[in-house]
Amino acid sequence: MREVRWASEEGEGIEHLAFDASGGTIRVESVVIGQRYGKAYGLCYTVHCDAGWRVTYAAFRVMGGKAIAMHGDGQGHWRDGEGRALKAIEGCIDIDIAATPFTNTLPIRRLRLARGERRPIEVAYIAAPGLVPRRVEQAYVCIEPDREYRYEGIFRDFTANLRVDEDGLVIDYPTLFRRLPSRTR
Repeated sequence: MREVRWASEEGEGIEHLAFDASGGTIRVESVVIGQRYGKAYGLCYTVHCDAGWRVTYAAFRVMGGKAIAMHGDGQGHWRDGEGRALKAIEGCIDIDIAATPFTNTLPIRRLRLARGERRPIEVAYIAAPGLVPRRVEQAYVCIEPDREYRYEGIFRDFTANLRVDEDGLVIDYPTLFRRLPSRTR
């Protein structure tokens, strides 16, 4: 089990994430204290992936607000917590939680891009505190395998070069997030 923290570069905000990639699956639990459009929120989320970094389960809860769960089959078919199909995000394999840099890890690891390779994808985008999944177009470009990738938020005309560590977790996401140093006792 590994734990990392990120600070928001856009204002007040911090995330504490527990990451476990043992046993052939990936499990993440995290809490984010953040702000969006001037409104403070607290968000807890859980993400489970198969060995190929395809999301099989994601749950989100805003403190004092909405909670949702999504079950995926790794092929882009999603159901909500009651088993109803989520047609708005049909075909999306990855999720992008706007409050965290963690979900950039999912396509970075799943796509396994070669140096210079660019891949457009459609993802299920989830913004806090609303938690309404919607389909958006993004792309990733490998600048240096296992070290640096360019994220392109095509749906909002935004790009950033992301430095990542050996697990594909973001170290630096310019203008949005920066990883805090680990503390050992």
